[in-house]
Amino acid sequence: MKNSKKNKKQSLDTTVFNKKTITSGILSIFSSGPQKELNYKQVSAMLFVTESNDRTLVAKVLDELVAAGSLKETSKGKYKLKSKTGYVVGEIDMNKSGNAFVISDDISDDIFIPFTNLNSAMHGDTVKVSLYARRKGSRIEGEVVEIIKRATLRFVGTIEKSGSYAFLVPDNVKMVYDIFIPGDNLNGAKDGEKVIVEITEWHKKSKNPTGKVVEVLGKPGENEVEMHAILAEFGLPYKFSDDIEKAAAKINDKITQYDYETREDFRDVPTFTIDPVDAKDFDDALSFEKTSNGNFIIGVHIADVSNYIPEGSDLDKEAYERATSVYLVDRVVPMLPERLSNFLCSLRPDEEKLCFSVILEMTEKAEVVEYRIVKTIIKSNRRFSYEEAQNILDTGVGDFSEELKKLNELAKILRSERFKTGAFNFEHFEVKFNLNEQGVPTGVYFKESGESNNLIEEFMLLANRKAAEMFGKSKSPKEMVYRVHAEPNMEKLESFSGFIGRFGYSIDMSNNLALAKSMNNIVKEVYGKPEQNIIENLAVRAMSKAIYTTKNIGHYGLAFDHYTHFTSPIRRYPDVLVHRLLFDYIRKKNPDTTGLETKTKHCSYMEQQASLAERASIKYKQVEFMQDKVGQIFEGVISGVTEWGFFVQLKDNACEGLVHMRTLNDDFYVYNAEDYCISGTYTKKCYQLGGVVSVKIIGVNLQKKQIDFELSYLELK
Repeated sequence: MKNSKKNKKQSLDTTVFNKKTITSGILSIFSSGPQKELNYKQVSAMLFVTESNDRTLVAKVLDELVAAGSLKETSKGKYKLKSKTGYVVGEIDMNKSGNAFVISDDISDDIFIPFTNLNSAMHGDTVKVSLYARRKGSRIEGEVVEIIKRATLRFVGTIEKSGSYAFLVPDNVKMVYDIFIPGDNLNGAKDGEKVIVEITEWHKKSKNPTGKVVEVLGKPGENEVEMHAILAEFGLPYKFSDDIEKAAAKINDKITQYDYETREDFRDVPTFTIDPVDAKDFDDALSFEKTSNGNFIIGVHIADVSNYIPEGSDLDKEAYERATSVYLVDRVVPMLPERLSNFLCSLRPDEEKLCFSVILEMTEKAEVVEYRIVKTIIKSNRRFSYEEAQNILDTGVGDFSEELKKLNELAKILRSERFKTGAFNFEHFEVKFNLNEQGVPTGVYFKESGESNNLIEEFMLLANRKAAEMFGKSKSPKEMVYRVHAEPNMEKLESFSGFIGRFGYSIDMSNNLALAKSMNNIVKEVYGKPEQNIIENLAVRAMSKAIYTTKNIGHYGLAFDHYTHFTSPIRRYPDVLVHRLLFDYIRKKNPDTTGLETKTKHCSYMEQQASLAERASIKYKQVEFMQDKVGQIFEGVISGVTEWGFFVQLKDNACEGLVHMRTLNDDFYVYNAEDYCISGTYTKKCYQLGGVVSVKIIGVNLQKKQIDFELSYLELK
């Protein structure tokens, strides 16, 4: 018993205290005893806070919770829960059953909200939640008392008519309410058609919201309809208005005499682009020169998009609203109209183009002696695909072979240095499809990065870093848009550490550098093994998400103190903002930065929506690919475990489906969340995350993007 107490004390001593963990702890203490009156010393002792700085933070958080209305100060320095409940603000995360959790920055634990306490809140909504008194050992529960902001009022689904009215059955399984549509709000939609519906009202006494059809997409199952439906589901456009197309058509495509006189001329310097084989928007190019002192002048040339879309113009407003290009399985939905993205701003070979460039002087050891950021004119000599460039690197034969070889050598040094200083090396394979003319997948393959990809990546990273440092590293840094990545959540890391320990792996969390090195070693060790994809995915989930902001906290994953996005203004609006800021600062002009942080938040949100849409399109094509394979047997890896069964990712094509608990009829199985497994009560058979199994496809539902498996005990041939 003594040893147990000692271990517990040691564990508490290593707790990382910050505002979030202390807020969570304080709310838990007061919620578990609504009648308690405690001072900051008592609270500190209950949280095992001993350091002076942490105790000061406890006092500060207590005062903030009083101001927020969660606590009240009953007498000088004494605090109590303001009512029977505390309040937090967070975002609704709905599950298929209709119950939900609220994820809040105010508290580390997720708050369970039963369906009856949602009070019409929907997935993604920002809500105010009343916390119930917490019983010892139980989870935190609450009730939605206010909807602060709706995530969306538009939903995609299928019309089900019934007499003079209809319902929309939403595609998104996390939208658990069908939407009632009066007959005069159908807008010509027919039974069984896929549509976009907007909620118009929701009476408190009604179980379902009322809506109207705002767009008829067409017949379910058709490729165009389904891709447009995915874009609509995440609030993303799929076409430009006529006015925007006309505005793009009016842009003058001539390079002026003023441009020739005021920009640095790189037209005679060896220059080339390296992009995916099917790319049409080439927004970056590299130039290469050797100097008389043995150093190298390397130009990272980026399309000067801001030159063509004046701030505040209709084109600029449209680009801001979109904030990013969207990459679905079968198409790109660009941020800019095609005339800009594929022609005026695309660095196509043998065409003079306007650029904003980072010009680097580097030594043989890849040290940056000096750099400058300037407006330029370039003329690309060659357009390489990644595969073409890789072939030249492998054989040493081809256009610009010497330049590519030297750039690759420098890139390898830059890459090695990044990892030495604590950068993470997560390299996921991409799932790609062979599609026929109708967009139907005929094959699945995996695409991995080679040296040519890494070459471009390293110089883009370097340019982004230098762009962030130019005015952000000075004693009086100027306002800038940064790409930041916070340190990982320790609870998630500890959970990840516990899981990988079952496979014989471990991570060193003693400091940031040790953590990065041990994570990178695991990536190497798991390569090619059944558990590779599971462990890599869980490692990424343990990390924080990178976002855009004006508040620089550095980029943890890249191990950079200053980092921004400068190199892709054709497809990312934050890069356009960075170009404008840098150009103003270089000209010693003070830019108007009003509302800049709000713009960064919008860009971060749209980036997330685009990523979700991309994943949804991949999932749809995977399910579509498996439609004609019902009854076939595949080998896969258990990729997720829940109380209703476990998910399996197939090795051959990365398609994922569910083995439902009800199909496991050889025993009574119980879900064990702590051990990431489902185990048999009598046989003790265990189906654990990362385990290899054979499964038979028993059902495919394209509408719901779902594949159903059952275990197969037949030998795979």
